[in-house]
Amino acid sequence: MMTVRTRIAPSPTGDPHVGTAYIALFNLAFARQHGGEFILRIEDTDQQRSTPESERMILDSLRWLGLDWDEGPDCGGDRGPYRQSERAEIYQRYAQQLIDEGHAFYCFATPEELDQMRQEQQARGERPQYDGRGLRLSPEEVTRRLEAGEPYVIRMKIPEEGSFRFQDYLRGEVEIPWQQIDMQVLMKQDGLPTYFLANVVDDHLMGITHVFRGEEWLPSAPKLIKLYEYFGWEAPVLGHMPLLRNPDKSKLSKRKNPTSILYYQRMGYLPEALLNYLARMGWSMPDEREKFSLEEMIANFDMKRVSLGGPIFDPEKLDWLNGQWIREELSDEQFVEHLKRWAFNDDYIRPLIPHIKGRVERFSQVAPLAGFMFSGMTDLSATQFEALRLEPNQVRKVLQFVSWFLDDLRHWEKDAIFAGLKALAKAMEVKMGDFMAPIFLSIAGTTSTFSVVDAMQLLGPDLSRARVRHALSLLGSASKKEAKAWEKEYRALEC
Repeated sequence: MMTVRTRIAPSPTGDPHVGTAYIALFNLAFARQHGGEFILRIEDTDQQRSTPESERMILDSLRWLGLDWDEGPDCGGDRGPYRQSERAEIYQRYAQQLIDEGHAFYCFATPEELDQMRQEQQARGERPQYDGRGLRLSPEEVTRRLEAGEPYVIRMKIPEEGSFRFQDYLRGEVEIPWQQIDMQVLMKQDGLPTYFLANVVDDHLMGITHVFRGEEWLPSAPKLIKLYEYFGWEAPVLGHMPLLRNPDKSKLSKRKNPTSILYYQRMGYLPEALLNYLARMGWSMPDEREKFSLEEMIANFDMKRVSLGGPIFDPEKLDWLNGQWIREELSDEQFVEHLKRWAFNDDYIRPLIPHIKGRVERFSQVAPLAGFMFSGMTDLSATQFEALRLEPNQVRKVLQFVSWFLDDLRHWEKDAIFAGLKALAKAMEVKMGDFMAPIFLSIAGTTSTFSVVDAMQLLGPDLSRARVRHALSLLGSASKKEAKAWEKEYRALEC
């Protein structure tokens, strides 16, 4: 009898996203409900953006939620390695097989040539896509270019006419015309694969039987299944989950809602409550009760009951559910233990001492001075920013640029934060003191406290970024027109 095997394959290129936890949860529940296995694989073929810190945060946050995997980079397994960067030779071998069998081809087009190609297509009113120029090269020309050491990518061939049909586990029959499908790059110039080749090869070699992923990947299903056909392998069952959405029905994004799992951990949510809330995203218990554990979910789980409407991620509903878990599941003793584990522990408090010890004469002054280090969002009002030297629109612009800078910052260390903010102030031609004042207010709720950069390092990236965005929304987030102009200006800064 076939063993059900599902997986989650996050990219370690940023903060661990609640969307990753949402997809992981449903893959785990499906596997467990069928007595199967759940695998975690790290998709780190983007070498420029992937970091060990991000991988560690992903593993830690999923473990914190209670999502345990049977095989992965931290616990091993007999189908490894479980990091795609450690499997490069495997992908190269299978890419060569596709070339040899006529299912893929070399493309030597430069980025400039491809840009010009797309511009010309748009000028003619056509949909931009690869025009197949690599297919028109003779075998002799390909050999000559390879021997000359010209850089290339490997692309897959696709049918030119007709449509592709397949059975989606959640959506039934799906039909997508081949005209809408591009000749996908399978191997990049750096010798590492793209998502499509790596996931097909890995899912096959790791025995994955079912792949449940976000609906944004639905248009790529024909390429994925066609690759299985080219290799002569049986494709796993595909199912496309509805995307998490903001209350305004837009795709869940950090600009409108905090999306990092670590943010919710730092805010003091119980992992059981957050997991419970994610489970309610598009699925419900047969008896419709709101509050249930992971074990109860698995015992009653049926993937066919997933609703395809975009589930709304509502922080107020999460607050309500978390309150239910706190009041109904925690004894007074457990409440104290959770409080200690959350922030009132040596590991969190000890680094604070050097910053507050020299500023107090009595212990009763500690809470007013450092209370913001134990809070969620600071208790701010727009009038607090009116006392600053910068004009109101300048304050908004500074906070928006700082928000983008913090989003881009990969290594969250005091020196890197300060150096980046200093360079940004200089590039914006704003005095450092004036520049830092709105950041102080955003992070601490006051300008009278210890170093805001030290505070940001201790608070961590998730809460720091969320507080800056909270302050910006309080003052009035950039309009679409402003955001477009500001982002262009920000990206042009040399800092």
